Amino acid sequence: MSTPQPITGPRIVRFGLFEADLQSGELRKNGVRLRLQEQPFQVLALLVSRPGEVVTREQLREKLWPADTFVDFDHSLNTAINKIREALGDSASNPRFVETLARRGYRFIAPVQRGGSLERTANQAAQASAHSPQADTRPSDFHSELEVPVPHRGITRGLFTLIQAMYLVFYVVALLRWEAVDHVASSFLADGAALAVVMVVWITGLTGIPLRLYLFNSAAFDHQQLGRNFRRLFLIILPLDLLWATAPFLLVHQIGTGAAFAATAALLYVPFSERTLIRLAYPSAPNRQATIQANS
Repeated sequence: MSTPQPITGPRIVRFGLFEADLQSGELRKNGVRLRLQEQPFQVLALLVSRPGEVVTREQLREKLWPADTFVDFDHSLNTAINKIREALGDSASNPRFVETLARRGYRFIAPVQRGGSLERTANQAAQASAHSPQADTRPSDFHSELEVPVPHRGITRGLFTLIQAMYLVFYVVALLRWEAVDHVASSFLADGAALAVVMVVWITGLTGIPLRLYLFNSAAFDHQQLGRNFRRLFLIILPLDLLWATAPFLLVHQIGTGAAFAATAALLYVPFSERTLIRLAYPSAPNRQATIQANS
């Protein structure tokens, strides 16, 4: 077990809605204590003690992993950083708190308040000077593009994966019961048109299954390029989702016309909600480094 050196300085530091007690090793958000293990907390404590400065991986090793400690340092540090980001609802691709500098180390980029004073990073000071003299009273955890409070990334990723699971169920059930689809289509359309509906179900279903599996797994494993890739795929996803929004009409004999229209109206909004969830969990970062190692 490592015996990390104590972090000197004030006991309480605050950043955004978070408060870290460096003496007791506790992290709180709006007064509610968050679960964060001792080693990740020690890494966080060292970063917040030097806001705006690059803390190299070697410095972290010297401070928190003594030379006589036999441990996979790279794995331990990567795990600690990931746990910090999870606790803070942060993102490696567009960080609000802990920024990765590839092959160098990390930097705490949020304003840090300690001892009654507020410390800002050089980047934030430059941004502030570019704005009007009026103070920006917007909370630090607001989304810079959507102007809404940023929810925990686990929630947005979870909702996104549930949507992908829903579409997977649509595709699989429709393909397994394609004869029933043909029967429903034939009750409304001519034989040629009904056959066209069945063919569309087959083609889009077989295309949609691998697409949904990719999106599901990317969100589940927090693939840091998912935001960029989803934006590229959106012009394909949008017509596919709008087409399958009519899926409730395949159950019109069971649920009725009114319920089918209501369900379709709700499903028409889903692709836009997917895009919003992706923007919340994986915001674009045009002014940041083009490449950031997600797990470095």
